[in-house]
Amino acid sequence: MAKLGIIGGTGLFHAKAFSEAKWEVVKTEYGEVRILDRSPVILLQRHGSPPLPPHAINHRANIAALEEEGVTRIVAFNSVGSMKPALKPGTFVLPDDFISPWDIPTFYDQECHFTFCPQIDPQLQVLLGAVLKKLGIPHVGKGTYLQTRGPRFETKAEIRMFSKFADIIGMTLGSEATLAAEAEIPLAAVCAVDNYANGIRGTVREAELEMRRSENVLHIDRILGALLGGKW
Repeated sequence: MAKLGIIGGTGLFHAKAFSEAKWEVVKTEYGEVRILDRSPVILLQRHGSPPLPPHAINHRANIAALEEEGVTRIVAFNSVGSMKPALKPGTFVLPDDFISPWDIPTFYDQECHFTFCPQIDPQLQVLLGAVLKKLGIPHVGKGTYLQTRGPRFETKAEIRMFSKFADIIGMTLGSEATLAAEAEIPLAAVCAVDNYANGIRGTVREAELEMRRSENVLHIDRILGALLGGKW
């Protein structure tokens, strides 16, 4: 049976769509992962419990767990900063590509040579666009995501440089998309713009960031409900 895997941050555990789901522990060779099972949808909280900072997330265990559960498609929910003044907080972006040249995780540490081209799955990306359009959620149907290591935010000079090559910035999607491609599981992402990146509209302020995240979670809960009702 086809299954959908959903990867999200800590906020997704409070989503109404998963209020009746049950906890399970999946053991992988990279470590144990806790998931919420609402078959045919599996939710995985990327940071683990207790939550790890972005640079310490066990991405290999996360993707291996979804593969172990028989997931055939993955939708990742990611919090991002906007590097474009016109791309306002509160908007959702469905990226069609990403840049992630640092700390690239792999399942192939022990092989001498392995070559492939990771990508955002175009068919799943289009499907997500149709879901958001039906729900009336403001979104941009394409864009380039740039992943940094974290956990700190970027300097203004870094953002000036990165903004020449990408539209949004975060700390997780590149790693997840790379490993999903290695596992041959199609992946696409729903990126919630929670803030302007440092220097685009002044300095990032924690209070404003948390307020926007809370507002975006309401939309994410609606998207989750639609995905739970879909056929995978």
